[in-house]
Amino acid sequence: MSVAELPIPIDRERIARFCEERGIRKLSLFGSVLRHDFDPQQSDVDVLAEFEPGVLKQVGFQYFGYGKELAAIIGRKVDFCSRLHPLIFSRVKDELFPVYERA
Repeated sequence: MSVAELPIPIDRERIARFCEERGIRKLSLFGSVLRHDFDPQQSDVDVLAEFEPGVLKQVGFQYFGYGKELAAIIGRKVDFCSRLHPLIFSRVKDELFPVYERA
């Protein structure tokens, strides 16, 4: 799958800026946005963020606003997380679709 094939528009420049300003080294999509059961009218977008080492210790309550900020960029509700339960991660790890990765 490529970014062009996603059912939502992805502005890579805005997402890169969002990630760089928050110390996110990799931002990946997973879940229904990558499958045929995605509903453009109702589905949210599941996002997994991998932060640079030590960044989360300094973020504080700002972390809880990251999903809303990213939703404003993507144009739909975002379920933003930086960790998944190991059972969930084992089910989605092979489908993770990076939309940003620090070089």
